[in-house]
Amino acid sequence: MDKKKKKRKIGIKLPVYFLSLFVVALISVGLTYWLVTNGLFQTNPIARTNPESKQPITEIKNVEGFQNIEAVYEIILSNYIENVDEKDLIEGALSGMVSAVQDPYSQYLNIDESENMNDTISASFEGIGAEIMSMDDQITIVSPIKGSPAEESGLLPNDIILSADDVSLQGMTATEAVTLIRGERGSTVTLEIKRGTQVFTVDIVRDTIPIETVGFHLDENDDKIGVVAVYNFARPTYQEIVDAVQELRTQGAEKFVFDFRQNPGGLLDQALKIANMFVEDGAILLQTEEKGSEPYIIQASDQEYGAFQIKEPAVMLIDEGSASASEIVAGVMKEEAEVPLVGTTSFGKGTVQSIYPLTAKSELKLTVAKWLTPEGNWIHDEGIEPDYKVNLPDYAFLTLIDTSETYELGAVSEAVSNVEEILEAVGYAVTADGYLDYDTVAAIEQIQVDNQLKPSGVLDDETARVLTEELREVIQDNDTQYAKAIEVLEGLSE
Repeated sequence: MDKKKKKRKIGIKLPVYFLSLFVVALISVGLTYWLVTNGLFQTNPIARTNPESKQPITEIKNVEGFQNIEAVYEIILSNYIENVDEKDLIEGALSGMVSAVQDPYSQYLNIDESENMNDTISASFEGIGAEIMSMDDQITIVSPIKGSPAEESGLLPNDIILSADDVSLQGMTATEAVTLIRGERGSTVTLEIKRGTQVFTVDIVRDTIPIETVGFHLDENDDKIGVVAVYNFARPTYQEIVDAVQELRTQGAEKFVFDFRQNPGGLLDQALKIANMFVEDGAILLQTEEKGSEPYIIQASDQEYGAFQIKEPAVMLIDEGSASASEIVAGVMKEEAEVPLVGTTSFGKGTVQSIYPLTAKSELKLTVAKWLTPEGNWIHDEGIEPDYKVNLPDYAFLTLIDTSETYELGAVSEAVSNVEEILEAVGYAVTADGYLDYDTVAAIEQIQVDNQLKPSGVLDDETARVLTEELREVIQDNDTQYAKAIEVLEGLSE
């Protein structure tokens, strides 16, 4: 069996399609401020930037139908055939009230869910590693976290998680799903995944997920190019970027690629401080628009956001996993800093959430404002278009190998076709027609021989693991988006 010669192109380690369980809509794709109540008013979530704005709260007893809430509560307690916990009724009513606004980013949080959110701001947590959100009654992967167990499993943005350990996630909030997917280090969770028309299962061993926010290195072929990959926006991110750029400058970097692909966002203050690096004082960083108010403009300020500046030629990489805070930075790059964007259209998260403490054991996370780009564009559900649209190769989005399927001579299935496409991608001359013929068996045997495995010609778990790793290497070595970023950057430097 002759193996095709693999092409090796310039590439960096992609923030590959892995999955983390921060509480997604809580901080990963949300912009969160912590608030306190103030009499009959709630301090506005944009209070730090627009302190005059407040919205009165309607007295609920004056709302038509309020008596029905009391009546239903009393009737259930008095007449339901089984015993009912009063607290469960209240929790259900509160959750239902927030669900009625049909906003995936607004949620009523009990103490367990609040603790999950607090974990996401800390240095690490235990889970599988996937940013998720609830959309259209389905739990959808937004973006992966760098270095998570799910990275090894190859899960992708926009994958739908149908169930966890045979428990359906249909209709659950993101925080409810998190309680099923997260777990102790070393434990295993079985996820049922839907990708397009294909449905498959994957077993993932949970681990401690370190929240790594920035990575950097010099380009392999041009040591004048510094590469800074930003994985999310946590408390140390601004300083980590400063440190990365300063270190790369000492190593000789004169121009930069900033990689925000698969970055689901995070803390708003970090996004503003990072965007401020690329513009002069007075430039518009962001506009916020609250209920019944005109847009409030937030301007660049070295005094407010830090004096560190990046003046060198730069390019920013984005993709469909770049959300929220990433999009705030991308908007500034595109509309104010004139830094070219390369990649694919971003996620499209253009709202701001706030956390309202209710009791010691509960909180309300509520969407309270839109955020707009410097030019006043609302990118919600639309995303930001790159200046240079470049897709990754199709094989970067192939389905995980479903090891519950049979891969023997004569087998016919979509799963076989998927394996054959992976074999083609890594360089074996097979036909991806869904029929496991002698050529496919020979390719599997060759992989086994090359990796000191028993040459059975049957795709077992270990062979599937090796094949998945080979595909990962090919994806890394053929990063078409990064290659285009280098091309654009070289043009800026001429």
